[in-house]
Amino acid sequence: MIDDEEGVLHAVRRRLERGGLKVTTAGSASEGIDEITNAEKAYDVIVTDMSMDNPNSGLDVLSSAFARDIFAEVIVMTAYGNVGNAVECMRRGAFDYIEKNTPGVDAYEILTIKIDQAMDRRRRDIRTVELWERAARSKEKTGHLH
Repeated sequence: MIDDEEGVLHAVRRRLERGGLKVTTAGSASEGIDEITNAEKAYDVIVTDMSMDNPNSGLDVLSSAFARDIFAEVIVMTAYGNVGNAVECMRRGAFDYIEKNTPGVDAYEILTIKIDQAMDRRRRDIRTVELWERAARSKEKTGHLH
């Protein structure tokens, strides 16, 4: 979870950890990008605020996530009513976006649902590639027998 608002970071972390998820936080895009790049194992889902150090912080995080892991699932959080950059993130492969502080909407509840969906897609995509690799190895073995 990457966000420059400490209150948001703590609230999201508490909510997600209650749901059994392990959460790493970063307070800026550059700190988050360092975490993504240097983590021992790629993160399953990355949640990032859209505008932090600059209006394109979310796009920078998205690019770093895909550079590290082609199966990265990135959810972008943006200010209510300011979805232009979040839509651009979607065009570039983000899983989804959430508007923070939407009246009458529990953004944390929606985030929990979207993280579950993103993790399902990640598992499915990785499983598909593993099946393709297994099929390719099988063809190689049978191909050498002829």
